[in-house]
Amino acid sequence: MADESDLRQDLLRRVDARRAAVDAFLRERRPRIRRRVTATLVLTSLSAALTAGPGAGGGAFTGTVQDTFDLSESMTVWRVLCVLATLVSLSAAVLTAIEKAHGSATQLSAAEAARVELEGLSTLLEFGHLSVEDGVKLYQQYVTKIPFVDDVPAAARS
Repeated sequence: MADESDLRQDLLRRVDARRAAVDAFLRERRPRIRRRVTATLVLTSLSAALTAGPGAGGGAFTGTVQDTFDLSESMTVWRVLCVLATLVSLSAAVLTAIEKAHGSATQLSAAEAARVELEGLSTLLEFGHLSVEDGVKLYQQYVTKIPFVDDVPAAARS
């Protein structure tokens, strides 16, 4: 049977490999999620601006837009603004639904939390403040929270 030191080293390798997988997951997903969130914020703000202009400015606003774009009727201004506001609002709703369906933000939070837990576990194991048996239990608890994170192949780790 392997001695305690060998088992500890093996567990540390597993923890480090899982942390590397989580790091790879976060590197890949963070930028995509940030872009989606930013696009949703911009689209919802634009939708609000398109509806706030006529609401706050009234006839003066629509008259200015009509003159600026050389439109023949003020009704055209209202129609264009309403169609644009609808399209922009619909785009924001679609992005929100996609985000919710994928659960990306939830996965991102879970992966970040698991990364911190695995880092703490690694430190406790390295300095001998935790038995290997307890370390294995904690490792299993942490990795079950992130089933969506694939293991990094050995070739990619090095």
